[in-house]
Amino acid sequence: MALVVQKYGGTSVGSVERIRNVARRVAKTFDDGNEVVVIVSAMAGETNRLVALAEEVCEFPSEREYDVLVSTGEQVTIALLSMCLQSMGYNAKSYLGSQIPVVTDNAHAKARIRSIDDKRVREDLKSGTIIIVAGFQGIDDQGNVTTLGRGGSDTSAVAVAAALKADVCEIYTDVDGVYTTDPRMVPEASKLEKISYEEMLEMASLGAKVLQIRSVEFAKKYNVIIHVRSSFNDKPGTLVMKEDEEMETVLVSGVAYNKDEAKISIFGVPDQPGVAAQIFSPLSDANITVDMIIQNVSHEGKTDMTFTVPKADCKKAVQIVEEVAKKIAASGVRYNENIAKISIIGVGMRSHSGIASTMFQTLSREGINIEMISTSEIKVSCIIDAKYTELAVRVLHEAFGLNSTESNKA
Repeated sequence: MALVVQKYGGTSVGSVERIRNVARRVAKTFDDGNEVVVIVSAMAGETNRLVALAEEVCEFPSEREYDVLVSTGEQVTIALLSMCLQSMGYNAKSYLGSQIPVVTDNAHAKARIRSIDDKRVREDLKSGTIIIVAGFQGIDDQGNVTTLGRGGSDTSAVAVAAALKADVCEIYTDVDGVYTTDPRMVPEASKLEKISYEEMLEMASLGAKVLQIRSVEFAKKYNVIIHVRSSFNDKPGTLVMKEDEEMETVLVSGVAYNKDEAKISIFGVPDQPGVAAQIFSPLSDANITVDMIIQNVSHEGKTDMTFTVPKADCKKAVQIVEEVAKKIAASGVRYNENIAKISIIGVGMRSHSGIASTMFQTLSREGINIEMISTSEIKVSCIIDAKYTELAVRVLHEAFGLNSTESNKA
């Protein structure tokens, strides 16, 4: 007997018929001799509807009441799924995050999980009950309802799997696994049989939306095996797990892109200690995440700095940087929202050379100019003009042999 944690996203439970489909899948897993815990999201579109209601009532709703409101979406889904399983003759029991409890900090709308008490769930599992848990939510030390932020149900599922020491955490979604790149952009993209935590973290942070990044961090920390699968077919998906020797033989596992960043440049910055802190500290204080940074030392004791921020924060960031520029006597500030970040990812980069040069040569042949470069042990990222995004992804995908007809995947 295995302990299986399954998570179903909003699309998978988007209607009563889809909930019935999920119930049949859950029942089959149980009938195969497994203990089953299910984490569900709100029905597709429900959270957006609730957020819209809050914004209609007042411009700046209380964070506490916001969490009370948006957490109700999952309460509907767990009740419906439990009812459906019961009507099929199974013992099923629903739990809100507060009933387990899933204890978080008090950062409303973006809470982090501190602990999960598994006692009640384990007792119910022993009695042959299928447990249905509301994802995305928890409770703080003062008894307030909290939510984990968008995509938080993935984190809920992995956290519950870690607490229960589950054999696997199956994440069911509307895609049937993790692909070498976006198959909507590159039809030849290959589905990966397995991918390391490190690679998945990079892909999630670089724009791949299959898994929420905090869920992958949790899985890596507690060594939880994630199986990404489609809720609409029975095909095997992609295993997200600790890297093995086979993974290291693959030079590049995927190509990711992100068009949600903007580039800001500040020119004529005095080249002296402490200036960088003067620029970036106010951005940090405003909770603006800075990604790539390059600095060019120019003549006469001046330097230029360029960095990227989320596009949604661009105007706010530019306003802050312009104020800083006046204080430090910089010569000017410019920004560009029409950029894209293109990245290649692979644990094989650790032990193979020449990968970055292949990337640069491939882009050069297509006349694509590289504006910024950032590297890590298993990633190379380039900032390019947004209009070349699809071309860059396609040629890089082909250059590294990732097309399905020539894939070097296991």
